[in-house]
Amino acid sequence: MKRVLLVLMAVAFAAASYGQGFAGSWKLNASKSKLNDQFSMAPKSLKVTQNGNAFEVAKTVEFQGQSNETVEKYTLDGKECTNAGFMNSTKKSKATISADKKVVTIKSTIATDNGNIESEEIFSLKDGGLVFETKTKSSWGDMSETGFYEKK
Repeated sequence: MKRVLLVLMAVAFAAASYGQGFAGSWKLNASKSKLNDQFSMAPKSLKVTQNGNAFEVAKTVEFQGQSNETVEKYTLDGKECTNAGFMNSTKKSKATISADKKVVTIKSTIATDNGNIESEEIFSLKDGGLVFETKTKSSWGDMSETGFYEKK
C-alpha cells in the first residue's frame, strides 16, 4: 500500500510540474546567442512565471547604461491578451503552448502612427536552457534574434 501511495504521489508531482520548465530567472549567454551586431533588443535577463494557463514574462533590457524592466502577462489558450507597448502604445497578443509543453509562441501586434509592428516571440527549452527567438516586421524593416538563457 505504501508503495502504491508513493507512486501516486510521484505521478501527481510530475503532472503538477509538467510544462512548468519555463519558470525561473534566466540570464542571457551572449556567446551562445545569435544577436544583431549593432543594435540588439535581447533582454539581459528574463523572469518567467507559469501557473497553469497563466504565463508572465519580466524582461530586463539595458540601453545606454540604463536598465529597464517590462512585465507582460498572457494566457496560453490563444485568447487575446493586452499589455503596454512602448511610448504609450498597446500590445495585443495571442499565446499558445505546444502539446509537449516545450514551446510557447506569442504573436503580437502594436499599432503605431507609422503602421503596425508585428512580432513573434518563441520560448523553447533546449540544451538545458531557454531559447528566446524574436521576429519583428515593421515599416522600419524586419529584425530577428535568438537569445540563449541559462538559469540563474
